[in-house]
Amino acid sequence: MRTLLLNPRDLEFLLYQWLDVEALTKHPRFAEHSRETFDAVLALSAELAETQFAPHNKKADANEPKFVDGRVELIPEVATALRAFAEAGLPGATVDAELGGIQLPAVVAQASFAWFHAANTGTSAYPFLTIANANLLIAHGAEYVDRFVRPMLEGRFFGTMCLSEPQAGSSLADITTRAEPQGDGSYRLFGTKMWISGGDHELGENIVHLVLARIPGGPAGTKGISLFVVPRFLVGEDGALGERNDVTLAGLNHKMGFRGTVNTLLNFGEGTHTPDGAAGAVGYLVGTEHRGLSLMFHMMNEARIGVGLVATALGYTGYLKSLEYARGRPQGRAKIGADPASPQRPIVEHADVRRMLLAQKSYAEGALALVLYCARLVDEQRIAETEEERRSLGLLLDILTPVAKSWPSQWCLAANDLAIQVLGGYGYTREYDVEQHYRDNRLNPIHEGTHGIQGLDLLGRKVTQQGGAALLALDARIGATLAAAAAAGGEAAELGAGLGAVWRRLVEVTGGLFASGDIEAALANSSVYLEVFGHTVVAWIWLEQYLAAAGGDDAFHEGKRQAARYFHRYELPKTGPGLELLASLDRTTLDMREEWF
Repeated sequence: MRTLLLNPRDLEFLLYQWLDVEALTKHPRFAEHSRETFDAVLALSAELAETQFAPHNKKADANEPKFVDGRVELIPEVATALRAFAEAGLPGATVDAELGGIQLPAVVAQASFAWFHAANTGTSAYPFLTIANANLLIAHGAEYVDRFVRPMLEGRFFGTMCLSEPQAGSSLADITTRAEPQGDGSYRLFGTKMWISGGDHELGENIVHLVLARIPGGPAGTKGISLFVVPRFLVGEDGALGERNDVTLAGLNHKMGFRGTVNTLLNFGEGTHTPDGAAGAVGYLVGTEHRGLSLMFHMMNEARIGVGLVATALGYTGYLKSLEYARGRPQGRAKIGADPASPQRPIVEHADVRRMLLAQKSYAEGALALVLYCARLVDEQRIAETEEERRSLGLLLDILTPVAKSWPSQWCLAANDLAIQVLGGYGYTREYDVEQHYRDNRLNPIHEGTHGIQGLDLLGRKVTQQGGAALLALDARIGATLAAAAAAGGEAAELGAGLGAVWRRLVEVTGGLFASGDIEAALANSSVYLEVFGHTVVAWIWLEQYLAAAGGDDAFHEGKRQAARYFHRYELPKTGPGLELLASLDRTTLDMREEWF
């Protein structure tokens, strides 16, 4: 099937030629699978994405959700697509078979989901959130599996995450929603939650909210936050739907992009509905009191890598669409001084257009490889035989998660910008897809932890935790790749030497930042650190792909090697100025006064 969503050949290369996903089937957890079953899931995903999700992408963008008589109205194609997704069993792609799941490796499931994000990220957001919600409850709320998880996996219920509040934004330490204990073990929640994607709609029978709130008398700050299951409709022990819970849609947020996903302001406990005759949204504690934020990170970290995948998919499809346009759009002549009477040539023959296309290719394919690498780590961690191996893999995932979230969100957005530029004036019109891809992608540096928050997380937490153990774990992986490149010799060794020099300088600068003792100055440019770190990591990922492409002499493998060359020659050198700025512990931003603006 010809497609402009993703490149199936690239997925095949990444999964089988580089990541050796087939090796996972040797473990008992995945023994029922094979390359044939993996390929069948990927082919089905591609078909559903093309036939059920992509056709209404522009329609959903042009007809965003409406707030009518207290209810949300969506175009009908959204529900149709989600039914097809659920009927294929995809909500339970990675879930244990005993719960009705397919029990796929996470890396295959992420590759599968990439098709839906590329086709229609507005519609794919509903199962994206639901799956992450279900996975958290499977891990930390086993008592809720039958009532809430199974219906989510069947596509009957949908799920959300309710963290932010109007007055708090990303500062979760400042949330005020309260949860008052009741005599029967339940709680009543009162408060307001903002920016809740999928917070209200009629796509299924119920919506399961995971809500952060404070139990009165708990500690201040993040240590006093607990996590609750708050369904839109109460659910009996037998699974039957009961009364409407006291969760009220207060309004919709109207976004620049991502318009197909309803985004809401929700009020909990305002008394519009009175379950059991009283105001207050009925909620059920997940885990223990005051441990809500740590539990919520199970969903948040999954969502962060997922956001990276969304950004990647949007950058990838934009690249393929601009490439097709460049191949078919005649304009100008390829050579300076060519006869004006000679035929015009496709713009793909112009060097600057090739530069823009090559940049997009390096960003999109590099990002996809990074996210799938992280998903492979999830699988390795799940089947690890020793606690030490599991701990080491967890550290590696910890340090790569902020990169997997933020690097694609920044650079695949840049790819979308270049896609518009390749199309020129046409790219800036709604008649072509690329302008929507840019608008949709612009959300990804913001939600699930902004770019700045990811930088603080990486530099302030991940590289320093356990005495730098996560950085050492990554150093070992990069070192193994550098050794393989040196052994391969030739251009591989040359690329490896360049990367090695940047990596060693990055590690040196990292140590110097904290050796100063000036923590404020060390963290002042954490976003710069994130960008330098991310570019270095993706250069490593590209060197991995270069080595995996060795011996292939067809156009696909030549393209892989050329993209690796581009990234190492054009992109990796961008780390130099950032490293020098970081090493200087520059205080320009810290010393700027408010009145000087």
